Amino acid sequence: MANIIFAISVVFVERKKPSIALLWVSVLFFLPLFGFLLYLVFGQTIYKEHIFRLKEEDDHIAKEVIARQEEKLESIHVPPEDKAGDYLNMIAMLLHNDWAVISNDNAVEVYTDGNAKFDALLDVIDNAEDFIHLEYYIIRNDTLSRQIATALARKAREGVTVRVLGDAVGCHGLPKDFFRELIDAGGETAWFFRSKYLPVNMRINYRNHRKIAIIDGRTGFIGGFNIGDEYLGKGPLGHWRDTHLKITGTAVHSLQVRFFMDWNHAADADLGFEDRHFPSPEKREGTLVQIVSSGPDSRGEAIKKGYLNLICNARESVWIQTPYFIPDGSIMDALKMAAESGVDVRIMFPCKPDHPFVYWAGFSYIWELMDSGVRAYLYDDGFIHAKTVVVDGIAASVGSANWDIRSFCLNFEANAFLYKGDIPATLKQIFADDIASCTEVTPEMYKNRTFTVRFKESFSRLLSGIL
Repeated sequence: MANIIFAISVVFVERKKPSIALLWVSVLFFLPLFGFLLYLVFGQTIYKEHIFRLKEEDDHIAKEVIARQEEKLESIHVPPEDKAGDYLNMIAMLLHNDWAVISNDNAVEVYTDGNAKFDALLDVIDNAEDFIHLEYYIIRNDTLSRQIATALARKAREGVTVRVLGDAVGCHGLPKDFFRELIDAGGETAWFFRSKYLPVNMRINYRNHRKIAIIDGRTGFIGGFNIGDEYLGKGPLGHWRDTHLKITGTAVHSLQVRFFMDWNHAADADLGFEDRHFPSPEKREGTLVQIVSSGPDSRGEAIKKGYLNLICNARESVWIQTPYFIPDGSIMDALKMAAESGVDVRIMFPCKPDHPFVYWAGFSYIWELMDSGVRAYLYDDGFIHAKTVVVDGIAASVGSANWDIRSFCLNFEANAFLYKGDIPATLKQIFADDIASCTEVTPEMYKNRTFTVRFKESFSRLLSGIL
Protein backbone atom coordinates (compact mmCIF):
# COMPACT_ATOMS: atom_id res chain seq x y z
CA MET A 1 0.00 0.00 0.00
CA ALA A 2 2.83 2.41 0.87
CA ASN A 3 4.37 1.85 -2.55
CA ILE A 4 1.08 2.69 -4.26
CA ILE A 5 0.77 5.90 -2.24
CA PHE A 6 4.30 6.95 -3.13
CA ALA A 7 3.73 6.06 -6.80
CA ILE A 8 0.66 8.32 -6.85
CA SER A 9 2.73 11.04 -5.20
CA VAL A 10 5.45 10.72 -7.85
CA VAL A 11 2.99 11.03 -10.73
CA PHE A 12 0.36 13.47 -9.50
CA VAL A 13 1.74 15.46 -6.57
CA GLU A 14 5.48 15.99 -7.00
CA ARG A 15 5.25 16.31 -10.79
CA LYS A 16 8.71 14.98 -11.49
CA LYS A 17 10.07 14.89 -15.02
CA PRO A 18 8.45 12.00 -16.94
CA SER A 19 11.68 9.99 -17.32
CA ILE A 20 12.52 10.27 -13.61
CA ALA A 21 8.90 9.62 -12.57
CA LEU A 22 8.78 6.46 -14.71
CA LEU A 23 12.03 5.25 -13.16
CA TRP A 24 10.74 5.73 -9.59
CA VAL A 25 7.37 4.14 -10.34
CA SER A 26 9.21 1.11 -11.75
CA VAL A 27 11.45 0.88 -8.68
CA LEU A 28 8.47 1.11 -6.33
CA PHE A 29 6.51 -1.63 -8.10
CA PHE A 30 9.30 -4.10 -8.90
CA LEU A 31 11.23 -3.71 -5.62
CA PRO A 32 8.40 -3.25 -3.10
CA LEU A 33 10.21 -3.05 0.26
CA PHE A 34 13.64 -1.98 -1.00
CA GLY A 35 12.05 0.49 -3.42
CA PHE A 36 10.07 2.03 -0.56
CA LEU A 37 13.27 2.60 1.44
CA LEU A 38 15.12 3.94 -1.58
CA TYR A 39 12.36 6.44 -2.27
CA LEU A 40 12.32 7.67 1.34
CA VAL A 41 16.02 8.50 1.13
CA PHE A 42 16.58 9.43 -2.52
CA GLY A 43 13.22 10.15 -4.11
CA GLN A 44 11.45 12.90 -2.21
CA THR A 45 11.61 16.41 -3.58
CA ILE A 46 12.12 19.63 -1.66
CA TYR A 47 10.85 22.06 -4.26
CA LYS A 48 8.02 23.33 -2.09
CA GLU A 49 10.14 24.07 0.95
CA HIS A 50 11.63 27.29 -0.45
CA ILE A 51 14.45 26.92 2.04
CA PHE A 52 16.26 30.03 0.85
CA ARG A 53 13.29 32.38 0.87
CA LEU A 54 14.59 35.91 1.37
CA LYS A 55 13.36 38.08 4.20
CA GLU A 56 10.84 40.66 3.04
CA GLU A 57 13.30 43.53 3.34
CA ASP A 58 16.04 41.59 1.52
CA ASP A 59 13.57 40.64 -1.20
CA HIS A 60 12.79 44.33 -1.69
CA ILE A 61 16.51 45.12 -1.94
CA ALA A 62 17.00 42.30 -4.46
CA LYS A 63 14.23 43.65 -6.68
CA GLU A 64 15.79 47.11 -6.60
CA VAL A 65 19.13 45.61 -7.61
CA ILE A 66 17.51 43.82 -10.56
CA ALA A 67 15.85 47.05 -11.71
CA ARG A 68 19.21 48.85 -11.63
CA GLN A 69 20.83 45.94 -13.45
CA GLU A 70 18.24 46.12 -16.24
CA GLU A 71 19.07 49.79 -16.72
CA LYS A 72 22.78 48.92 -16.76
CA LEU A 73 22.26 46.25 -19.42
CA GLU A 74 20.47 48.74 -21.65
CA SER A 75 23.40 51.12 -21.33
CA ILE A 76 26.10 48.56 -22.14
CA HIS A 77 27.53 49.37 -25.54
CA VAL A 78 29.02 46.52 -27.52
CA PRO A 79 30.42 47.28 -30.99
CA PRO A 80 28.64 45.36 -33.78
CA GLU A 81 31.83 43.48 -34.63
CA ASP A 82 32.20 42.26 -31.01
CA LYS A 83 30.53 38.85 -30.76
CA ALA A 84 30.20 39.21 -26.97
CA GLY A 85 27.09 41.25 -27.73
CA ASP A 86 25.35 38.00 -28.60
CA TYR A 87 25.21 37.23 -24.88
CA LEU A 88 23.34 40.31 -23.64
CA ASN A 89 20.03 38.44 -23.87
CA MET A 90 21.56 35.52 -21.98
CA ILE A 91 22.79 37.87 -19.26
CA ALA A 92 19.26 39.27 -18.92
CA MET A 93 17.81 35.75 -18.75
CA LEU A 94 20.13 34.71 -15.91
CA LEU A 95 19.42 37.97 -14.12
CA HIS A 96 15.68 37.26 -14.08
CA ASN A 97 15.98 33.52 -13.51
CA ASP A 98 18.51 33.63 -10.68
CA TRP A 99 19.00 37.29 -9.74
CA ALA A 100 22.50 36.84 -11.18
CA VAL A 101 24.01 40.31 -11.01
CA ILE A 102 26.40 41.26 -13.82
CA SER A 103 29.59 43.24 -13.17
CA ASN A 104 32.40 44.31 -15.48
CA ASP A 105 35.15 45.33 -13.05
CA ASN A 106 36.53 41.88 -12.23
CA ALA A 107 40.12 40.69 -12.29
CA VAL A 108 40.17 36.90 -12.71
CA GLU A 109 42.94 34.32 -12.30
CA VAL A 110 42.62 30.69 -13.43
CA TYR A 111 44.05 27.75 -11.49
CA THR A 112 44.27 24.24 -12.92
CA ASP A 113 46.59 22.77 -10.29
CA GLY A 114 45.61 22.17 -6.69
CA ASN A 115 48.93 23.24 -5.22
CA ALA A 116 48.71 26.66 -6.88
CA LYS A 117 45.05 27.10 -5.97
CA PHE A 118 45.47 26.29 -2.28
CA ASP A 119 48.68 28.32 -2.03
CA ALA A 120 46.66 31.28 -3.31
CA LEU A 121 43.77 30.57 -0.90
CA LEU A 122 46.08 30.24 2.10
CA ASP A 123 47.87 33.45 1.13
CA VAL A 124 44.60 35.40 1.04
CA ILE A 125 43.51 33.80 4.34
CA ASP A 126 46.79 34.81 5.98
CA ASN A 127 46.20 38.42 4.89
CA ALA A 128 42.52 38.58 5.92
CA GLU A 129 41.61 41.56 8.10
CA ASP A 130 37.85 41.32 8.69
CA PHE A 131 36.22 37.99 7.79
CA ILE A 132 36.73 34.63 6.08
CA HIS A 133 33.80 32.61 4.70
CA LEU A 134 34.41 29.13 3.26
CA GLU A 135 31.76 26.85 1.73
CA TYR A 136 32.89 23.46 0.39
CA TYR A 137 31.14 20.22 -0.45
CA ILE A 138 34.03 18.03 0.76
CA ILE A 139 36.53 18.70 3.54
CA ARG A 140 38.77 15.70 4.21
CA ASN A 141 40.43 14.63 7.44
CA ASP A 142 43.95 14.95 6.05
CA THR A 143 47.05 17.12 5.86
CA LEU A 144 45.75 19.89 3.58
CA SER A 145 42.47 20.25 5.48
CA ARG A 146 44.30 20.44 8.82
CA GLN A 147 46.65 23.05 7.39
CA ILE A 148 43.67 25.19 6.38
CA ALA A 149 41.90 24.59 9.71
CA THR A 150 45.03 25.71 11.57
CA ALA A 151 45.30 28.86 9.44
CA LEU A 152 41.64 29.65 10.09
CA ALA A 153 42.03 29.19 13.84
CA ARG A 154 45.06 31.49 13.85
CA LYS A 155 43.08 34.24 12.09
CA ALA A 156 40.15 33.75 14.47
CA ARG A 157 42.47 34.33 17.42
CA GLU A 158 43.55 37.57 15.73
CA GLY A 159 39.93 38.74 15.79
CA VAL A 160 38.95 37.88 12.20
CA THR A 161 35.42 36.48 11.84
CA VAL A 162 35.68 32.94 10.45
CA ARG A 163 32.79 30.79 9.25
CA VAL A 164 33.07 27.36 7.60
CA LEU A 165 30.09 25.72 5.91
CA GLY A 166 30.41 22.10 4.83
CA ASP A 167 27.98 19.59 3.35
CA ALA A 168 26.81 16.95 5.84
CA VAL A 169 27.32 14.14 3.30
CA GLY A 170 30.53 15.37 1.71
CA CYS A 171 32.13 16.01 5.12
CA HIS A 172 30.78 12.92 6.90
CA GLY A 173 34.31 11.58 7.47
CA LEU A 174 35.42 14.51 9.61
CA PRO A 175 35.89 13.82 13.35
CA LYS A 176 33.55 15.83 15.56
CA ASP A 177 36.50 17.72 17.04
CA PHE A 178 38.18 18.50 13.70
CA PHE A 179 37.46 22.24 14.00
CA ARG A 180 37.81 22.35 17.80
CA GLU A 181 40.76 24.75 17.67
CA LEU A 182 38.82 27.07 15.35
CA ILE A 183 35.68 27.01 17.50
CA ASP A 184 37.68 27.58 20.69
CA ALA A 185 39.20 30.62 18.98
CA GLY A 186 35.73 32.04 18.25
CA GLY A 187 35.17 30.65 14.75
CA GLU A 188 31.91 29.03 13.63
CA THR A 189 31.00 25.94 11.62
CA ALA A 190 27.74 24.71 10.13
CA TRP A 191 26.67 21.63 8.16
CA PHE A 192 24.27 21.68 5.26
CA PHE A 193 21.31 19.26 5.57
CA ARG A 194 22.69 17.45 8.60
CA SER A 195 20.30 14.85 10.03
CA LYS A 196 19.48 16.06 13.55
CA TYR A 197 17.35 13.20 14.82
CA LEU A 198 17.56 10.16 12.52
CA PRO A 199 20.58 7.85 11.98
CA VAL A 200 19.86 7.98 8.22
CA ASN A 201 20.06 11.33 6.47
CA MET A 202 16.72 11.66 4.68
CA ARG A 203 18.14 14.46 2.52
CA ILE A 204 21.23 12.56 1.41
CA ASN A 205 20.14 12.99 -2.21
CA TYR A 206 20.34 16.79 -2.00
CA ARG A 207 23.91 17.94 -1.61
CA ASN A 208 25.46 21.36 -1.32
CA HIS A 209 28.03 20.83 -4.05
CA ARG A 210 29.27 24.45 -4.07
CA LYS A 211 32.95 25.28 -3.61
CA ILE A 212 33.34 28.97 -2.83
CA ALA A 213 35.39 31.19 -0.53
CA ILE A 214 35.07 34.89 0.27
CA ILE A 215 37.72 36.85 2.14
CA ASP A 216 37.04 40.40 3.36
CA GLY A 217 34.40 40.80 0.64
CA ARG A 218 37.19 41.66 -1.81
CA THR A 219 38.53 38.30 -2.96
CA GLY A 220 36.50 35.24 -3.94
CA PHE A 221 37.20 31.73 -5.17
CA ILE A 222 34.85 29.50 -7.16
CA GLY A 223 35.34 26.31 -9.14
CA GLY A 224 35.77 22.56 -8.85
CA PHE A 225 38.37 21.97 -6.12
CA ASN A 226 37.20 20.60 -2.77
CA ILE A 227 39.56 20.56 0.23
CA GLY A 228 41.71 17.45 0.60
CA ASP A 229 45.04 15.88 -0.27
CA GLU A 230 43.56 14.10 -3.29
CA TYR A 231 43.04 17.50 -4.93
CA LEU A 232 46.81 17.95 -4.75
CA GLY A 233 47.26 14.73 -6.72
CA LYS A 234 47.97 12.60 -3.63
CA GLY A 235 44.90 10.34 -3.87
CA PRO A 236 44.24 6.98 -5.54
CA LEU A 237 43.32 8.64 -8.86
CA GLY A 238 46.75 10.26 -9.18
CA HIS A 239 47.29 13.65 -10.79
CA TRP A 240 44.21 15.84 -10.25
CA ARG A 241 43.29 18.22 -13.06
CA ASP A 242 40.64 20.76 -12.05
CA THR A 243 39.69 24.39 -12.72
CA HIS A 244 39.14 27.13 -10.16
CA LEU A 245 38.92 30.92 -10.35
CA LYS A 246 40.16 33.67 -8.07
CA ILE A 247 38.07 36.81 -8.52
CA THR A 248 38.52 40.35 -7.25
CA GLY A 249 35.76 42.79 -8.12
CA THR A 250 32.03 43.25 -7.68
CA ALA A 251 31.30 39.59 -8.55
CA VAL A 252 32.65 38.73 -5.09
CA HIS A 253 29.55 40.41 -3.63
CA SER A 254 27.38 37.81 -5.37
CA LEU A 255 29.44 35.03 -3.81
CA GLN A 256 28.95 36.72 -0.44
CA VAL A 257 25.16 36.82 -0.86
CA ARG A 258 25.17 33.14 -1.83
CA PHE A 259 27.18 32.23 1.26
CA PHE A 260 24.88 34.19 3.59
CA MET A 261 21.76 32.50 2.24
CA ASP A 262 23.31 29.03 2.58
CA TRP A 263 24.72 29.80 6.03
CA ASN A 264 21.45 31.21 7.37
CA HIS A 265 19.67 27.99 6.46
CA ALA A 266 22.33 25.55 7.67
CA ALA A 267 23.15 27.40 10.90
CA ASP A 268 19.57 28.52 11.54
CA ALA A 269 20.98 32.04 11.72
CA ASP A 270 19.96 35.43 10.43
CA LEU A 271 23.12 37.10 9.19
CA GLY A 272 22.26 40.49 7.77
CA PHE A 273 23.64 42.13 4.68
CA GLU A 274 25.98 44.60 6.41
CA ASP A 275 27.93 47.18 4.43
CA ARG A 276 31.26 45.83 5.71
CA HIS A 277 30.60 42.58 3.89
CA PHE A 278 30.30 44.43 0.57
CA PRO A 279 33.21 46.88 0.32
CA SER A 280 33.52 49.04 -2.79
CA PRO A 281 35.88 47.38 -5.28
CA GLU A 282 38.61 49.07 -7.24
CA LYS A 283 37.25 50.93 -10.26
CA ARG A 284 38.54 49.38 -13.48
CA GLU A 285 37.45 47.80 -16.74
CA GLY A 286 37.65 44.06 -16.34
CA THR A 287 35.94 40.76 -17.14
CA LEU A 288 32.15 40.58 -17.31
CA VAL A 289 31.10 38.03 -14.66
CA GLN A 290 27.79 36.62 -13.42
CA ILE A 291 27.64 34.28 -10.43
CA VAL A 292 24.79 31.85 -11.10
CA SER A 293 23.36 29.43 -8.54
CA SER A 294 20.87 26.61 -8.88
CA GLY A 295 19.37 23.89 -6.75
CA PRO A 296 16.21 21.87 -6.17
CA ASP A 297 14.70 24.82 -4.29
CA SER A 298 15.21 27.36 -7.09
CA ARG A 299 12.66 28.66 -9.55
CA GLY A 300 14.43 27.20 -12.57
CA GLU A 301 17.48 25.24 -13.59
CA ALA A 302 19.53 28.39 -14.05
CA ILE A 303 22.94 26.84 -14.68
CA LYS A 304 21.53 24.35 -17.17
CA LYS A 305 19.75 27.19 -18.96
CA GLY A 306 23.04 29.05 -19.03
CA TYR A 307 24.75 26.02 -20.58
CA LEU A 308 21.98 25.74 -23.18
CA ASN A 309 22.22 29.42 -24.03
CA LEU A 310 25.97 29.18 -24.49
CA ILE A 311 25.56 26.25 -26.87
CA CYS A 312 22.82 27.95 -28.86
CA ASN A 313 24.90 31.14 -29.24
CA ALA A 314 27.98 29.27 -30.47
CA ARG A 315 29.22 30.19 -33.94
CA GLU A 316 32.52 28.34 -34.06
CA SER A 317 33.18 26.06 -31.08
CA VAL A 318 31.79 24.55 -27.87
CA TRP A 319 34.47 22.90 -25.75
CA ILE A 320 33.37 21.11 -22.58
CA GLN A 321 35.34 19.54 -19.73
CA THR A 322 33.45 17.51 -17.15
CA PRO A 323 34.07 14.42 -15.02
CA TYR A 324 30.42 13.33 -15.24
CA PHE A 325 28.36 13.52 -18.40
CA ILE A 326 24.71 12.45 -18.10
CA PRO A 327 22.79 15.14 -20.02
CA ASP A 328 19.05 15.41 -20.32
CA GLY A 329 17.23 15.58 -23.64
CA SER A 330 17.50 19.35 -24.02
CA ILE A 331 21.30 19.34 -23.65
CA MET A 332 21.63 16.38 -26.02
CA ASP A 333 19.51 18.09 -28.67
CA ALA A 334 21.42 21.37 -28.32
CA LEU A 335 24.81 19.67 -28.71
CA LYS A 336 23.62 17.63 -31.68
CA MET A 337 22.16 20.69 -33.41
CA ALA A 338 25.34 22.67 -32.83
CA ALA A 339 27.57 19.92 -34.24
CA GLU A 340 25.28 19.31 -37.20
CA SER A 341 25.36 23.06 -37.90
CA GLY A 342 29.13 22.99 -38.30
CA VAL A 343 30.10 24.10 -34.78
CA ASP A 344 33.20 22.36 -33.43
CA VAL A 345 31.79 20.53 -30.37
CA ARG A 346 34.27 18.71 -28.15
CA ILE A 347 33.85 16.96 -24.79
CA MET A 348 36.73 15.93 -22.52
CA PHE A 349 36.18 13.54 -19.62
CA PRO A 350 38.24 11.10 -17.51
CA CYS A 351 39.75 7.87 -18.75
CA LYS A 352 39.09 6.27 -15.35
CA PRO A 353 35.95 6.18 -13.19
CA ASP A 354 35.61 7.36 -9.62
CA HIS A 355 31.87 6.58 -9.83
CA PRO A 356 31.54 3.55 -12.16
CA PHE A 357 27.80 3.78 -12.94
CA VAL A 358 28.13 7.46 -13.84
CA TYR A 359 31.19 6.74 -15.96
CA TRP A 360 29.53 4.00 -18.02
CA ALA A 361 26.28 5.90 -18.40
CA GLY A 362 28.25 8.87 -19.72
CA PHE A 363 29.85 6.73 -22.41
CA SER A 364 26.42 5.75 -23.72
CA TYR A 365 25.62 9.41 -24.37
CA ILE A 366 29.03 10.12 -25.91
CA TRP A 367 28.55 7.38 -28.53
CA GLU A 368 25.19 8.88 -29.47
CA LEU A 369 26.65 12.38 -29.87
CA MET A 370 29.49 11.16 -32.06
CA ASP A 371 26.95 10.28 -34.75
CA SER A 372 26.26 14.03 -35.01
CA GLY A 373 29.90 14.96 -35.33
CA VAL A 374 30.79 15.65 -31.68
CA ARG A 375 34.42 14.84 -30.84
CA ALA A 376 35.29 13.26 -27.48
CA TYR A 377 38.54 12.88 -25.56
CA LEU A 378 39.63 10.68 -22.67
CA TYR A 379 41.96 12.51 -20.29
CA ASP A 380 44.85 10.13 -19.56
CA ASP A 381 47.05 12.14 -17.19
CA GLY A 382 45.26 11.28 -13.93
CA PHE A 383 41.70 12.47 -13.27
CA ILE A 384 40.03 15.50 -14.79
CA HIS A 385 37.46 17.05 -12.45
CA ALA A 386 37.07 20.44 -14.18
CA LYS A 387 33.53 21.69 -14.86
CA THR A 388 34.08 24.16 -17.68
CA VAL A 389 32.63 25.15 -21.01
CA VAL A 390 34.07 27.75 -23.36
CA VAL A 391 32.28 28.99 -26.49
CA ASP A 392 34.11 30.63 -29.39
CA GLY A 393 36.80 31.75 -26.94
CA ILE A 394 34.59 34.69 -25.88
CA ALA A 395 32.18 33.25 -23.28
CA ALA A 396 32.69 30.57 -20.66
CA SER A 397 31.48 29.01 -17.43
CA VAL A 398 33.51 27.60 -14.53
CA GLY A 399 32.09 26.25 -11.30
CA SER A 400 30.82 23.21 -9.43
CA ALA A 401 28.07 22.05 -11.82
CA ASN A 402 28.76 18.93 -13.86
CA TRP A 403 26.99 18.16 -17.13
CA ASP A 404 24.60 15.71 -15.52
CA ILE A 405 21.05 15.50 -14.26
CA ARG A 406 22.19 15.51 -10.63
CA SER A 407 23.88 18.90 -11.00
CA PHE A 408 20.96 20.28 -13.00
CA CYS A 409 18.18 19.14 -10.63
CA LEU A 410 19.38 17.72 -7.31
CA ASN A 411 22.56 19.45 -6.15
CA PHE A 412 23.02 23.01 -4.95
CA GLU A 413 25.57 24.44 -7.38
CA ALA A 414 27.35 27.71 -8.18
CA ASN A 415 29.10 28.74 -11.41
CA ALA A 416 30.77 31.85 -12.71
CA PHE A 417 29.72 32.81 -16.24
CA LEU A 418 32.30 35.00 -17.97
CA TYR A 419 32.02 37.15 -21.07
CA LYS A 420 34.64 39.09 -22.99
CA GLY A 421 38.10 39.73 -21.57
CA ASP A 422 41.04 37.34 -21.69
CA ILE A 423 39.70 34.55 -19.48
CA PRO A 424 37.45 32.74 -22.01
CA ALA A 425 40.35 32.72 -24.49
CA THR A 426 42.65 31.44 -21.74
CA LEU A 427 40.24 28.61 -20.92
CA LYS A 428 40.07 27.65 -24.57
CA GLN A 429 43.86 27.48 -24.74
CA ILE A 430 43.94 25.35 -21.59
CA PHE A 431 41.55 22.90 -23.25
CA ALA A 432 43.74 22.81 -26.37
CA ASP A 433 46.82 22.13 -24.23
CA ASP A 434 45.00 19.32 -22.37
CA ILE A 435 44.37 17.50 -25.65
CA ALA A 436 48.04 16.53 -25.61
CA SER A 437 47.24 14.41 -22.53
CA CYS A 438 44.20 12.75 -24.11
CA THR A 439 43.17 9.87 -26.31
CA GLU A 440 40.48 10.77 -28.82
CA VAL A 441 37.46 8.47 -28.77
CA THR A 442 36.96 6.88 -32.21
CA PRO A 443 34.20 4.95 -34.00
CA GLU A 444 36.52 1.93 -33.92
CA MET A 445 36.50 2.03 -30.12
CA TYR A 446 32.71 1.98 -30.25
CA LYS A 447 32.59 -0.99 -32.61
CA ASN A 448 35.13 -2.98 -30.58
CA ARG A 449 33.34 -2.77 -27.23
CA THR A 450 32.93 -6.08 -25.46
CA PHE A 451 29.56 -7.46 -24.42
CA THR A 452 30.42 -6.67 -20.79
CA VAL A 453 31.09 -3.01 -21.61
CA ARG A 454 27.86 -2.74 -23.62
CA PHE A 455 25.90 -4.22 -20.71
CA LYS A 456 27.49 -1.78 -18.23
CA GLU A 457 26.57 1.16 -20.47
CA SER A 458 22.98 0.04 -21.03
CA PHE A 459 22.31 -0.80 -17.38
CA SER A 460 23.92 2.41 -16.09
CA ARG A 461 21.95 4.51 -18.55
CA LEU A 462 18.71 3.13 -17.11
CA LEU A 463 19.73 4.68 -13.80
CA SER A 464 20.59 8.08 -15.30
CA GLY A 465 17.66 9.82 -13.66
CA ILE A 466 18.94 9.17 -10.13
CA LEU A 467 22.72 9.00 -10.60
